[in-house]
Amino acid sequence: MMTLPAEIDVQAFDALHDQPERWHGVVASIAAGFSSAPVTPAAGGTVLVGLVGAELVVKLFPPFLRDHFEFERELLDRLHGRLSLPTPRRVAGGERDGWPYHVMTQLPGRTLDTVWPALDEATKCSVLQHLGRTSAEVHALPVGSMAALAPAWPAFLQRQRERCHVRQQRTGLPAHLLAQLEAFLAGPVPVGPEVILTGEYTPFNLLFDGQGLTGMFDFGDGLVGPREYDWLGPLCFLAAGHAARIDAFFAGYGQAFDRTRRGELLRLLLLHRYSHLPAQIAVPGWQQSSTFAALAAQIWP
Repeated sequence: MMTLPAEIDVQAFDALHDQPERWHGVVASIAAGFSSAPVTPAAGGTVLVGLVGAELVVKLFPPFLRDHFEFERELLDRLHGRLSLPTPRRVAGGERDGWPYHVMTQLPGRTLDTVWPALDEATKCSVLQHLGRTSAEVHALPVGSMAALAPAWPAFLQRQRERCHVRQQRTGLPAHLLAQLEAFLAGPVPVGPEVILTGEYTPFNLLFDGQGLTGMFDFGDGLVGPREYDWLGPLCFLAAGHAARIDAFFAGYGQAFDRTRRGELLRLLLLHRYSHLPAQIAVPGWQQSSTFAALAAQIWP
């Protein structure tokens, strides 16, 4: 069984992540303290994850993501049992060779991205309404100690602004929109009261069983900031330019969607931690929008 390196950079970790035969033994040895079930490496994700039978999950973080580990540890305890959508229960935690880990319960269902295209429109609207309700429940929780575990929102936003042009160029923002980027970003962004942001509500971190949502997981990249940041996942990946789906989400959230603020949302999308518009905007032909205002109206009609 390998010894995990005390220091590792992002490139070396990515190489390790993509070779589960190298780290499977480490995760299995952690899991053995809690279950005799076999461990299966989970595909995707940003950390090392092993599914322990159908009951538990081991999630192992590289040292440079210790802040993600600490945020998720606190949020798992904060959310479990308090929402209309189940979240994992943290069973235990610890360190292996300086790498922190969680052991948590495994939720049933398939990830929503694998089934979403085949769902009928009524079911899609029902899912979005449930997501709206769930996000409102999270946003109603007191921030408390979570604030100390997240970067200060103004500083986070400033860093994103500084990197935005390079990121959007690298990720394929059309040239005619890239030329308008600096002027567009000078406009306002949401500045509402700060809430707990899970960073999720995307189809890759939601579970579905054929009837409805069965769970939500993966909170390491959460933040504390304006609630609108959490709206971006469902409104881009799932609503996908359908007005009825947008309205279903906000019906669940408990308010109407103010379409006069679409520009603010689009600026926030451009400044998102993982902003990558070609992967996030599920609206055919969006690249042909002549201006950011036209693009915002296309994404959120």
